[in-house]
Amino acid sequence: MNLGRPSFGKGAEVGDLAPIATSDRVTDAVYESLRNAIFSGALPPGAKLSVPALAQRLAVSRSPVREAVLRLTRDRLAVEEPRRGVIVSRIEQDDLAELYAAREALEGVATRLAVVRARPGLVADLERVVRQHEQAVALDNVSEHTELDMTFHATIREASGNRHVLRMLEEIQAQVRLAMVTTTVSAGPDKAVADHRRILDAIKTGDADLAETRAREHIARLADALRRPPAEP
Repeated sequence: MNLGRPSFGKGAEVGDLAPIATSDRVTDAVYESLRNAIFSGALPPGAKLSVPALAQRLAVSRSPVREAVLRLTRDRLAVEEPRRGVIVSRIEQDDLAELYAAREALEGVATRLAVVRARPGLVADLERVVRQHEQAVALDNVSEHTELDMTFHATIREASGNRHVLRMLEEIQAQVRLAMVTTTVSAGPDKAVADHRRILDAIKTGDADLAETRAREHIARLADALRRPPAEP
């Protein structure tokens, strides 16, 4: 498959995309707009990403749209298919299982490194996120739960100080977010925030082994929930 210059179909499912402000760095702004549309489901898996249609909808020239779509293919959020052009990627169940297996190992490593590195302010930052997360779950605020869940893991990844682990986990997280667009399976916000509290408690002790174990257990539990068939309504 040639990703040097992707080809595009004539039609595009562009969702509720807003025009890009001319003052923005246009390619970056187009990329973020398309990425957010993919994660929100406005551009669902299988949607065609037509450069002409997207450029018209976003009120920009075709060049930044072409570059933005190329970035999406590099991030594996889009894929080029014969006779269809570039479409939003679909994450199959087998792919998701492999992603979580890799994520389990990498989240464990990131958490261990974060404890060993012991960045000043890390515990306070995580404590603030977990408290906000607990409040969001208590109020049944699903969108806030999702954002704080990602913030917790991102804070640990960044605190690891390992740019390779950070890059790989960010790529995996993007794939997981894409998969969540088409699945209603959930491991439960209350269990997620309880796991985060346990991970934070381990980080507070400075026990890298315990923190890594709890981080891996957390991701393994999420993977197990995805493997189970949905409950009957």
